[in-house]
Amino acid sequence: MQLQPSAHADSFARDHLPPPEQWPELVFPLPGLRYPDRLNCGAELLDTTVERFGAGRPALHTAAGETWSYGELQRRTARIAHVLTDDLGVLPGNRVLLRGPTTPWLVACWLAVMKAGAVAVTVLAAQRPHELRAVCEIAQIRHALCDTRSLDDLTRAGAPDLTVVAYGGEGAGDLLRRADSQPDRYAPVATSADDVALIAFTSGTTGRPKGCVHFHRDVLAIADTFSEHVLRPVPDDVFAGSPPLGFTFGLGGLVVFPMRAGASALLLEQAGPDRLLPAVAEHRVSVLFTAPTAYRAMLDNLDAYDIGSLRRCVSAGENLPAATWQAWRERTGLRLINGIGATEMLHIFISAADSDARPGTTGVPVPGYEARVVDAAGAPVPDGEPGLLAVRGPTGCRYLADERQREYVRDGWNLTGDTYVREPDGYFRYVARADDMIISAGYNIAGPEVEDALLRHPDVREAAVVGRPDAERGTVVVAYAVLRDGVPPGPETEAALREFTKGEITPYKCPKEILFTDALPRTPTGKLQRYRLREEQAGRGVRAGVRESLE
Repeated sequence: MQLQPSAHADSFARDHLPPPEQWPELVFPLPGLRYPDRLNCGAELLDTTVERFGAGRPALHTAAGETWSYGELQRRTARIAHVLTDDLGVLPGNRVLLRGPTTPWLVACWLAVMKAGAVAVTVLAAQRPHELRAVCEIAQIRHALCDTRSLDDLTRAGAPDLTVVAYGGEGAGDLLRRADSQPDRYAPVATSADDVALIAFTSGTTGRPKGCVHFHRDVLAIADTFSEHVLRPVPDDVFAGSPPLGFTFGLGGLVVFPMRAGASALLLEQAGPDRLLPAVAEHRVSVLFTAPTAYRAMLDNLDAYDIGSLRRCVSAGENLPAATWQAWRERTGLRLINGIGATEMLHIFISAADSDARPGTTGVPVPGYEARVVDAAGAPVPDGEPGLLAVRGPTGCRYLADERQREYVRDGWNLTGDTYVREPDGYFRYVARADDMIISAGYNIAGPEVEDALLRHPDVREAAVVGRPDAERGTVVVAYAVLRDGVPPGPETEAALREFTKGEITPYKCPKEILFTDALPRTPTGKLQRYRLREEQAGRGVRAGVRESLE
């Protein structure tokens, strides 16, 4: 694809895109995806929304009861943009790291970076110094805006030549104090639609983090596909959720989608399951974004809160068990909107809502996207057979100068690393992450299927299933279970759960061992870290093999 002339004075991001032959094929089948050549997503989300809906509409809320109107957000964004360009010398194309809890000021900083034509690199407040240093090195970041409460680890990262400006503090050099004297209006940089707007880094749990590069048009495309055609928000909606803005799941659900619709968002600095229900009740949240685990955890406390304002509940980040979908439907009357997305694709590309939602499946390709299931060689497999999920659409994977681009994109399709089945009626059913498939005595066993069976037992709050190396079978199935309060862990409970699963799934898929734990390892957004459990079981398998060899 021929790129339009760039508005970037600093061409680093474009210069480090993959070579054209390694790009996925980008398709724009919907009229709404045919954007003009010059496009600034920050101006489109903020200035155009003000023009359409008025400056007085509420834009952002806090748990403390503060509300910013779109006009106030526009003015504060303009002042910060002036600080970036006039005081700090940020040029179009410079990378600006953003770090802090989910607050209106973080949103204003992100929008200011967009309007200034710079490139946002939003990181998690929980990331450690060595992770932050790696991000700064890979993206060659020289500027950072950081909540004063999140400064310590960024300072300890020791990134060379990094200028950090804090916000929310008392010092004269604080970003917000500098912004007070700046003009209320800022003319956005006339970026190209395919100028780089953001670099979203993967967690790096399997090696050096990968920077996923997305354009200004990509930011709007996720709103004009999933949000417009599946979520279908209205201006009076109030969005809320658990994912921080350092994850593209949170950026879409808490910033891009509500702003594109002229709606508002409740921004929660603490957004665990125990905080979501009271927030929904107090602030009359109507659209909720969180992970399957949070929906399951909230089931126990639904009766304590009035959640009648909820009308749309989006689940993503990991597989949504059918048992959780059914339980939420029975207790609330709401059909969860399941979805699969990826940082590489920016947001959700397979989903279904309302009467189209079907428990046990992810859904169908979001309008604007195509999906198929392929074998290891990239050839489509027949419906009903498992294979690798391949996707293409208006967004796609472009790693920042990373050889792993060749693994993710093949023959123009994005390979997400998920094993899926396409049913004859076109619905896509999740099987497992490709590395979560357990092969035991020649049988292929999908860990999520076993988890779903365990979760159907009333005594199980959470479950995770992995494989353990075994000399006789190659691998055996091991389950971790978090029990509900008052249920005693021990041999009797384990035997009861194993007997229960035999009635739910084919016996050879049942766990050989069930281990009880108080909590499962998860990311800050609640995504299950199975790799940590696999590592633990790999160690147990090695020790067992050593004992057998000695005997």
